[in-house]
Amino acid sequence: MSDAKPVPIQAAGCVLWRRAPEPDGHPLTVCLVHRPKYGDWSHPKGKLEPGEDPLTAAVREVREETGQDCLPGAPLSTLHYEAGGRPKVVRYWAAEATGGTFTPNHEIAEVRWVEPEEALLLLTQPRDRDLVAELLRLLGPPGPAGPAGPAT
Repeated sequence: MSDAKPVPIQAAGCVLWRRAPEPDGHPLTVCLVHRPKYGDWSHPKGKLEPGEDPLTAAVREVREETGQDCLPGAPLSTLHYEAGGRPKVVRYWAAEATGGTFTPNHEIAEVRWVEPEEALLLLTQPRDRDLVAELLRLLGPPGPAGPAGPAT
């Protein structure tokens, strides 16, 4: 009998955001993905490929799951939890969407761009909700002077 601990699953993802297209709501929206296999709403993320850097994996996963290109920014929290009986470590970054088009695929059935308040209601896991709050703290108050304000 071995006392060896299982090797953690390594994954990475982004809290993907963009400036809101409508001036009457919150100045930014967050992209959430719906995974039918798990029946959940989450941030785009996925496992690292062998030898892959976590940030490279995060950007790749955003592209694969949402169809969006992105500009990664500051690192966010690294989450630790169990998945399928194994420990999982997921590193996250804030990332601004720079364009693209979503096409449903075998893993992701739908993406939604929602205001942060709606994201908090849709996200299945509390740990994912905490990342939205972290993003908002990072970007600062809405307005012309902050990153969440109008484009210059």
